[in-house]
Amino acid sequence: MTMTIREVEHEITAKAPAETVYRLIAEVENWPRIFPPTIHVEHVERGERDERIRIWATANGEPKNWASRRTLDPDTLRIDFRQEVSTPPVAAMGGAWIIEPLSADECRIRLLHDYRAVDDDPAGLAWIDEAVDRNSRSELAALRTNVERAHAEAELTFSFEDSVEIAGSAKDVYDFINEADLWAERLPHVASVRLTEDTPGLQTLEMDTRARDGSVHTTKSYRVTFPHHKIAYKQVTLPALMTLHTGYWTFTETDTGVTASSQHTVTLNTANIARVLGEDATVADARAYVRDALSTNSRATLGHAKAHAEARR
Repeated sequence: MTMTIREVEHEITAKAPAETVYRLIAEVENWPRIFPPTIHVEHVERGERDERIRIWATANGEPKNWASRRTLDPDTLRIDFRQEVSTPPVAAMGGAWIIEPLSADECRIRLLHDYRAVDDDPAGLAWIDEAVDRNSRSELAALRTNVERAHAEAELTFSFEDSVEIAGSAKDVYDFINEADLWAERLPHVASVRLTEDTPGLQTLEMDTRARDGSVHTTKSYRVTFPHHKIAYKQVTLPALMTLHTGYWTFTETDTGVTASSQHTVTLNTANIARVLGEDATVADARAYVRDALSTNSRATLGHAKAHAEARR
C-alpha cells in the first residue's frame, strides 16, 4: 500500500538580512516575539546541530503544546523540523525553513511542509491541506512583519530582572505565584483576577491591576508552569507603551532558602510615547517608565510571596 505524502511550499520576502532572519528562527527564545501564537519554547535536548524542543502556542485561541525535533544548518541557512507526535487527522508532519539572501538587507523566506493523513483519508488530507495553507500564509506574513520590526527596533527591546532572597521553601513561593486566582486577596495592586487552566500547566490569566495614579489596567497573559522552579508567560493584551512583553518567574533553592526572580523582556511602542508621556518624552524616558512600572509590581509580588513563604516555615 502506498502512502500519500503531500509536499507544499510557501514563501515571502522580508526587508532584513538573511543571517538575522535565520538567527531569529534558530534561537527559539525569540519565538514569542516573531510568531504571535507562540507563548513559550523550551529545549528538551540540545546537541551541536540537532535539538528537541517543546512548544506552547495558541491554536484558534486555545493553548496547546507539542514537541518537535530540529536540525540546524547555519552554513546553508536551513532548519529542518519534524513533529514527534502528530494530532489526527495528521499522521506525520515535517518540513524546513530555508532563508535565501536577495541582497545585503533583503531575503526570501521559504517554508516547506511534507505530511500525510491518518489512514490516507482523502477528507483528512483535504483538511490538512487547508490548515497548512492558511497557517503558512498567516505565519509568514506575521513573521515578515515581526522580523523586520525586530531587525529595525533591536534597540527598543530590553530585558531586566528583580530578585529576592527568601528564608522559605521553593514550593511555597512557587505556589504563591502559581495561585494567581488568589492575587486579588493577596496583592494590593490587583483589583480582580480570572484564571483558567483547562490543560494542566497551561494557564490563561486575565487581571485588573491598579497603577500608582489609581487607574486600573486590564491585562491578559498565557502562562506555562514548571513546578516548582519556573513559570513563563506571554502578555497578549498590552499596555500602550509596549508591543511585546514576555517574562518568567524562577525559584532557585539555596543553602538558606530560595532565590525568587522575576524577569521581563519588553519591546517599546514608540508610536505611543508622546501620547502617554508627553511631547518631549524620549525613548529613554519610556524605557525608564516601563521598567519602573513592571519592577514595582514584580517587587511588590515577590515581597508578598516572601512573607507568605516565610510565615509557612
